[in-house]
Amino acid sequence: MIRRFIAEGLGTAILLLAVVGSGIMAHALSGGNTGIALLANAIATGCTLYVLITILGPISAAFNPVVTLIALLQRRIGLTETILTIATQIAGDIAGVWLAHAQFALPVLQISTHARSGAPQLLAESIATFGLILTIHGGLRAAPDRIATLVALYITAAYWFTASTSFANPAATIARSLTDTFAGVAPADVEGFIVTQLAGGLVGWIVARWIFDQTHPQS
Repeated sequence: MIRRFIAEGLGTAILLLAVVGSGIMAHALSGGNTGIALLANAIATGCTLYVLITILGPISAAFNPVVTLIALLQRRIGLTETILTIATQIAGDIAGVWLAHAQFALPVLQISTHARSGAPQLLAESIATFGLILTIHGGLRAAPDRIATLVALYITAAYWFTASTSFANPAATIARSLTDTFAGVAPADVEGFIVTQLAGGLVGWIVARWIFDQTHPQS
C-alpha cells in the first residue's frame, strides 16, 4: 500500500508540474497566441500522462479522485484506502504546482484569478469527466495494454473539444486554483467544477458498465 501511495503522489506531482509548467512555457513563448499555447499545453499533458500511466500503472496510476471513488464503488479498495489515496493525490498535485512555479522563478504561493464560471463551463467539465471514465472503463475491457495511449489521446483531444479545456479531475482542480498562470482556475469556480466532475464521472461509469459489461458479462 505504501508503494501505491508513493506512486500516486509522485505521479500526480509530475502530472501537475507538466500541466502548469508547460502552460507557463507555452504562454511565454507563444507571443500572445492562445491557440498555440493551448496546443503546446495539451501535447505536453498528453505525453506526460502516457509516460506516467505506462510506468506507474502496474503499481497505481489513478491520479484522479473520480477514478479512485469508482474503485471504491466497485469494491476494489476500501474506504480508508480511498480517503488516503485522494489526500495523496491532492497533496501531489499541489506539490507539482509549487514545483512549476519554483522552476520558472515565480512566487510559489499564488491564488488564481482566472474565472471559469457559467453553465457552459460546468457542462464541459461533466462531459470531459464522463468521457474520461468511459475511455478508462472501455479501454480496460477492450484493450488493457493500450490504456495509457487511450487516456493520453482522450485528454489531449478534450483540451480542445471542451470549453473548460478538460480539467476532469477534482484534485487537479483544487491544485490549479493555486496558480495564477495559464492553467489556473479561480477558487470561486472550484466547487462547481468538482460537483460536475463527480456527476459526469458517475454517469460515465454507469453508462460504461451498461455498455461494456453487456459485451463482457464475465466482468
